[in-house]
Amino acid sequence: MRTGEPLPAVGEVLAALATGLWHWNTATGLVTVDAEAARLLGLPSERATLSQAQVRARLHPVDWNEISGVIQLAVAEGTLGEVRVRIMDDLGRVVRVGRSRFHASFDREKRSYEVTGSLQEVTEPVPGTSAGRTAVTGDWRRSREAFLLDAGRALAEARSTAEVLRVAAGLSMPGFSPDGLAVFGVTGDRLTIIGHHGHQPGDEGPFTHMALDTDYPAAEVVRTGRAVYLSSPEKYKDRYPVTWPLAAHFDRQSWAFLPLTVAGRTMGAWMAAFTYPVAFTPDERSVLTTVARMLAQALSRAEAAESARELTDGLQRSMLPKLGPEIPGMGVAARYVPTGGGLQVGGDWYDMIPLPGGTSRTEFGGGRFALVIGDVQGHDVRAAGLMGQLRIALRAYASEGHRPDAVLSRASRFLHGMTFGALDEDPSDLRFATCLYVEVDPASGLLDIARAGHPDPAIRMTDGTVLARPTAGGLPLGIDPDADYPTTRITLEPGETMLICTDGLIETGGHDLETGWKRIRSILEEHDGDLEGLADALVQAVHGPSSHHTTGPLADRREDDIAVLLLHRQGDGHADTALRTTVRRTVLSVAQAEPERVGVARQQLRELLHDWASEDQVDSAVLLLSETLTNVLVHTDADALLLAEVRGEPGDRRVRVEVTDTSDDLPHRRSPGELASSGRGLMLIELLAQAWGVDPRGEGKSIWFELYESEGAVESGGGSVEVAVALEVELP
Repeated sequence: MRTGEPLPAVGEVLAALATGLWHWNTATGLVTVDAEAARLLGLPSERATLSQAQVRARLHPVDWNEISGVIQLAVAEGTLGEVRVRIMDDLGRVVRVGRSRFHASFDREKRSYEVTGSLQEVTEPVPGTSAGRTAVTGDWRRSREAFLLDAGRALAEARSTAEVLRVAAGLSMPGFSPDGLAVFGVTGDRLTIIGHHGHQPGDEGPFTHMALDTDYPAAEVVRTGRAVYLSSPEKYKDRYPVTWPLAAHFDRQSWAFLPLTVAGRTMGAWMAAFTYPVAFTPDERSVLTTVARMLAQALSRAEAAESARELTDGLQRSMLPKLGPEIPGMGVAARYVPTGGGLQVGGDWYDMIPLPGGTSRTEFGGGRFALVIGDVQGHDVRAAGLMGQLRIALRAYASEGHRPDAVLSRASRFLHGMTFGALDEDPSDLRFATCLYVEVDPASGLLDIARAGHPDPAIRMTDGTVLARPTAGGLPLGIDPDADYPTTRITLEPGETMLICTDGLIETGGHDLETGWKRIRSILEEHDGDLEGLADALVQAVHGPSSHHTTGPLADRREDDIAVLLLHRQGDGHADTALRTTVRRTVLSVAQAEPERVGVARQQLRELLHDWASEDQVDSAVLLLSETLTNVLVHTDADALLLAEVRGEPGDRRVRVEVTDTSDDLPHRRSPGELASSGRGLMLIELLAQAWGVDPRGEGKSIWFELYESEGAVESGGGSVEVAVALEVELP
């Protein structure tokens, strides 16, 4: 080129120097290469746009991982980055070695990198030479810092000894990488092999249980706490002639044995072996020493965590009972999952207690038994200790033959005396417990339930319909020593399943009681397997891998323990079993002193009719139920008993709602004025019900009405105007 002539284009110059250009945008995941860069990558020599996966397939996996670290380091320091990469063919063979220098920038809004660089082929140095020890990332110190940052982060995230060893085996040190690793521990006066990599199974045999006074490098490192570097087989043989035959057949050329020291105590040794000679320069020794320190810290944390998990798992298992022998006509399944953080112990528990008065006083047999589930406040050892004591107390009170209300009253007094009653108790460490106690009669299916601040039970009917069963309850145990715990009686029909659980099952995954219950209800309704399968499905839905993709609105809330009990009453085998599977039923009492239970009754009826064809008919049924219940509470001095029943097949079902009271006063029609707030009950029943009536009883009366699903579907919203008008009437 003559003076004064225009300079050639940059691309022509780079092509003449066998240097290619590339550009990578991590936001789009696309890599653009020119013709020379494509040729060096083993692709057709033409400009192309590739995906990250296509480029990654052409590079050695270790080199690809190093590129990410160097990019981050270059952006942080505001310098150019440089890497040495091995380019591979479709069979995974290294075909050439390239060097790339690049400039990287970070877009804070898109949270992505843009990288532009060059690529050229270089000659691969011989391992162990000074050229071979030149950092694969260009500058030795920069690449060493990037490697140590990545290694420290990976080792800090390892939660078990196995994970620590996997991380150590995958470390690719800058300029030199061992292909054989071994971690030695100490038990008494002997070495043990904690783990190894790069060796065949059984190779560790001669080194297991080796005495610490043996002429072996790892034993010397443990004894003295000083590292041993052997850069050649000759040095190994001269220094340790006795144990050299044990190492000779591995065909390694260099070895480094470093102490694993924590808090001044040498807990073991780490061996890094190389298939090529390594001179162990000061920089290389510095990297190995730093990795050994991080490895020792990681192993110490993993050992402590595993010991704590083993201790707490054993403690928790010892406190949780076995469900006992099979019960004729009944099936029981239980699950317990500790919280994912801390010591993994907590105050949740369940129990199954044989009650006196059955066929056997020592086994369940066919007699009565009790199911208990509860949650002591807290997720620590104290909560677990209180849980164990409270569980024993409940067993003792139940075994004495007390009724459910008396069992919980005594348990509350017991816990109050243990916590609130202690004069020297720290006020910030006072504890209470929620509990649900169910006395079960297998023969009749009767369940007597007492509740202390615990979530209500749920019933899965034979057709899959799920109803939450509101039960009377009192304060959590331990708050008031004189608290009362009223008992609610329900019947578990053949084919039905009862679920009782702690709030961890409902709220795990950032859910509140409402959204969590919807999730649990869908699992109960959709499951068609056996009882054990249902228990597994419930736990997996809230604690399995899929649950991490369906977090609730409170995703930052701390996780809780999970305890689940399922009770299933088997079918009785009679001829009417098939008919019974088409029946849904709910029973609820509403006392004069409990007008708020009218709202509970409305909700129960809506749940009973959750898949009814006509929404207008559901609204009508709820309105008429309110009218009949309110009529009893306002115009009589008696309590009301609700019985709602759905019969038939979907599309042709009938719902019958019956409200019974002990008053002999029969309802009668009135002519309310335009501004009157009452007197429209019978008028609404005549307008909205397909059938209704009043049946006098021996003592009291029963008011009933029926709605037919098929007629509601044909009418397509019939009665909606009347319902809208009636809803303007203020109801309790």
